Amino acid sequence: MKWSLPLVALLVLLLPSMAQAQDALFPAVTVTTGPNGATEYSVTMQILLLMTALSFLPAMVIMLTSFTRIIVVLAILRQALGLQQTPSNQVLIGISLFMTFFIMSPVFDKIYDNAVQPYMNETMTLQQAIKTGEGPLKQFMLAQTRNTDLNSFIEIAGYKNIQKPEDTPMTVVIPAFITSELKTAFQIGFMLFIPFLVLDLVVASILMAMGMMMLSPMIVSLPFKIMLFVLVDGWTLVMGTLANSFGQ
Repeated sequence: MKWSLPLVALLVLLLPSMAQAQDALFPAVTVTTGPNGATEYSVTMQILLLMTALSFLPAMVIMLTSFTRIIVVLAILRQALGLQQTPSNQVLIGISLFMTFFIMSPVFDKIYDNAVQPYMNETMTLQQAIKTGEGPLKQFMLAQTRNTDLNSFIEIAGYKNIQKPEDTPMTVVIPAFITSELKTAFQIGFMLFIPFLVLDLVVASILMAMGMMMLSPMIVSLPFKIMLFVLVDGWTLVMGTLANSFGQ
């Protein structure tokens, strides 16, 4: 406590010097306005913005790509099989990530060719690259979004002058896309759940008829469900169905 007052006094004395040295310390962190009214950021500012955007990368991968549908379907499939921890969460997330890269590769290629590469060649500004790169991603999201969900969020946002889906801002497209993805994922999960539920009912009925009421039907039906899933090549069917559901 006895050092607090001298430290505060020293800080007050140094503030004018720090303010004068700010331009010398950060000369590259500048924002300029071009002749056409466009805002241009210095290289240091662009790097700072890009590094800040990396903190939102996990949320972007989850909410702006096919990841949500895949991970929800795989989680429902594991529950339908009656397996609590197999495959583990790490395995399901890994499968979902690589399936996402596989499905989204055409979109990522368009973004790289039309936005990233011109920006790296200094033929396009950062703002133009972001606007151009937003196009393929927005087109993908609109293709997977139901019109009812999109119209609902347009009404909630209060937009009146939107004539076509392509004119919808990303702030409206993103929640509509997420809602549609969850709905589609639960529909696919429901179709996957039905055969295993029927098998559970058959096993439960047989156990009841045999008087084995104390034996859990889930334990007895588990090996049969695993065998059925393997015999029909279930993993290939599920992965193929998920990939084809995006129409890529």
